Amino acid sequence: MSDTELEITVELVRDLLQEQHPDLAGLAVREVAGGWGNQMWRLGDELAVRMQRMDPTPELQLKERRWLPVLAPRLPLPVPTPVRFGEPSERFPKHWTVMTWVPGEPLDHGSISRGVHAADTLAGFLRALHVEAPAEAPGSPDLGAHPKRCTSGFERFLQAIDPDAVGDVGAVRAVWADAVAAPEWEGPPVWVHGDLHPANVVVSDGTLSGVIDFGALFAGDPAWDLAAAWVLLPAGAAGRFFEAYAYADEAAIRRARGLAAMKSLFLMLMGQNGDRGLPGGKPNWGPAGRAALDRVLKGV
Repeated sequence: MSDTELEITVELVRDLLQEQHPDLAGLAVREVAGGWGNQMWRLGDELAVRMQRMDPTPELQLKERRWLPVLAPRLPLPVPTPVRFGEPSERFPKHWTVMTWVPGEPLDHGSISRGVHAADTLAGFLRALHVEAPAEAPGSPDLGAHPKRCTSGFERFLQAIDPDAVGDVGAVRAVWADAVAAPEWEGPPVWVHGDLHPANVVVSDGTLSGVIDFGALFAGDPAWDLAAAWVLLPAGAAGRFFEAYAYADEAAIRRARGLAAMKSLFLMLMGQNGDRGLPGGKPNWGPAGRAALDRVLKGV
């Protein structure tokens, strides 16, 4: 069964719950807009069902199942925590997981008005997350590398976007070149979320209130998360973030700024390319990426 044939409906979610977790089958099921590798459904008021959709393997969900219960208790923001496992069956040949629901509005549909509070909140969250990871922590085949080993991806994103949309291409290349020239991370591998962008955090009351989607979680260079200073926070908040985070040296900030440029281009590309076959598309990602790239170029 191909991904295009695999339609996930309310009825399917209820049937799967009835088959594998019948005590939860009576809770209300509501679709959550968005999602890419996985499709989310609210389950009652406090839970969600995470259904594997576009992800070709169950690795990302299995990683969340293994490590989120370990990380969640020491993180200062709510994160989704697995509470039940759904296994592949004849009815649905992929993995699914019942997780705690993180309340709030995804940032790609919301905004941050309390920049100082959000900067301090993000810094506190990443300080708590960025501790030395155990030897058995997952690596990543395509994330976590020094920017110099990611230049082909940066170039692919940059060349795929309309130059008029990018604006000062030379300035973007200069930020990337500076990141490539920065020294490598010399510390031990630390836990890294790896995919902090506006669809993977939630906001309420004008500030960050939760972090979701840990499918990219890996042990490596924290600069991949520090890029969020520009990708997530409003203009003028990056300096406050790095002051509050306290542990980023000049080299880490240079790497993070270049990675923020690459992540901004990715968001712009997703907005430019329409829905990529996904219901609803990603129309909000383009403006979010454009705003983030402006912050990167200004360094604020």
